[in-house]
Amino acid sequence: MDEKALAICRRAFATQMLEKEGITNDPPLWNAFATVPRERFLGAPPWKMARWDGYLDISADDPSVLYQDALFALQHERQVNNGSPSLHARGLHRLQLRTGETVCHIGAGSGYYTAMMALLVGPAGRVIAVEFDEALAARAADNLKDYGNVEVVNANGLEWPQEPIDAVYVSFAVHRPAAPWIERLTLGGRLIFPLGVPDVDGTGQPTGLSSYAGFFLIVRKDPGYDATFLGPVVFVWGEAVVGTLDSYRSLETAFRNGGMRGIHALRWKTRPREGEWYTQEDWGLE
Repeated sequence: MDEKALAICRRAFATQMLEKEGITNDPPLWNAFATVPRERFLGAPPWKMARWDGYLDISADDPSVLYQDALFALQHERQVNNGSPSLHARGLHRLQLRTGETVCHIGAGSGYYTAMMALLVGPAGRVIAVEFDEALAARAADNLKDYGNVEVVNANGLEWPQEPIDAVYVSFAVHRPAAPWIERLTLGGRLIFPLGVPDVDGTGQPTGLSSYAGFFLIVRKDPGYDATFLGPVVFVWGEAVVGTLDSYRSLETAFRNGGMRGIHALRWKTRPREGEWYTQEDWGLE
């Protein structure tokens, strides 16, 4: 398929993804979905489409097949995918990135949604893309080399951002937010992340995915932080995340007792030392 036909395909894709999420008036986000070439970030065919029973090899080498609401593998052996376009349309719409802002994308993968953020903040803005996996970080750096407002960092996303930030967007599940995601938000700053518990198989071994999880928007107010539930999700579990069975169970119980949809705030009893995580005992759901 030639580039002109692909451009038409991307525009239709942008319309479909935003309409699916009920987004009726977000021209910058529509432009991002209609502009960024997904095939650039998925590598050469054959592509692997994620399904509940594994992966389906796509034999076609026509990139138009990629412009649908489906997950395609980045590292299929680890179940790391280029996430659902409609889900990320919802997240990026609610993140409300503005021209000139600085955003930190934690768990950037190969950089597809990072590229969209780069368009949303514009040349006067800045995107810090943090990826823990060395191979994926290298792919992201290569894929994003033409985006002059993007910096790719191969590092532990639980330790970033390392400066005051307007927005943080996290692409892996955790059972508690890392301290920098919270503490380094500017007033009015936004954080979107998947909050949940890790999934295990029949033998009790982790599957690498989240089990009971919700997508949350956190907004820093004066004082405190507002929380909004954006919907149930399944994400890859954070590779560097370390938790205890008690902390997982406490969170799952809180979800089951109150329901994710009823959560409207996060509260902290104590503040951790610089660089540390909030512990389950330090924060709660309201």
